[in-house]
Amino acid sequence: MALGKDSPVITPRSSPLGIKKLTSLFTGLLLAVCTQTHAQAKDKLPWFLGFGAPDYMEVWIETADVVDIQERVFRRAGSGIASVQRPDDQKGNPAGWPDNPGSGKGKYVTGADLPRLIYVRWQSLAEPQTYEAYIVIPESAREIMRKPEKAYCRFGSEWITESRDNMGIGLAPGGIVKVWLGGACLKSVEIARVQGTINPKGPYEGKSGGKHRPLSDASKTYIEKFGIPFGSW
Repeated sequence: MALGKDSPVITPRSSPLGIKKLTSLFTGLLLAVCTQTHAQAKDKLPWFLGFGAPDYMEVWIETADVVDIQERVFRRAGSGIASVQRPDDQKGNPAGWPDNPGSGKGKYVTGADLPRLIYVRWQSLAEPQTYEAYIVIPESAREIMRKPEKAYCRFGSEWITESRDNMGIGLAPGGIVKVWLGGACLKSVEIARVQGTINPKGPYEGKSGGKHRPLSDASKTYIEKFGIPFGSW
């Protein structure tokens, strides 16, 4: 069973029945096709999927699963620690997002066509809490990914033509998700903001006895001193 193209983004206002239904549909789609081998057309280049978090607000991604526009599923297209800065002098600033955020830590989604839906389940270690979110990628974003643009690269001191095929997902405390598209020399543009929901099973789908991964000493010290700037993302 495949998700419809107008599947909704989960928000805190969604009913429990709606959440369960969407989760069941997505799980069914994963089980149906996750074992298939996906071949990519020769004229299609892989796109990058990366993850980042505000300063000190560490995140562990349990899984990021992609559904492309051909309704194929790529499980664990992303996982592990998200990119985050932890200045030892405690002078970092976790409030808000940078003007031109990078794509973060991740990898190329090889074999996939352009994305239609991304499911992310992650541990927000600063709280700690486990969240999940369904990110519907609009057609306008895919048009941006398809369109080459001229850009001036400072590091090479030259003009190049490239596409915004780097997708960066920012994950912040409170279950906030922001998505940008950028390139090596093109400025990032925001394409989505999603409010995730708490995963009722907890970390590792309930397999860790409720224990989250630990914070680094630098992040723990900062949060104990300054707290978490909820509402700034």
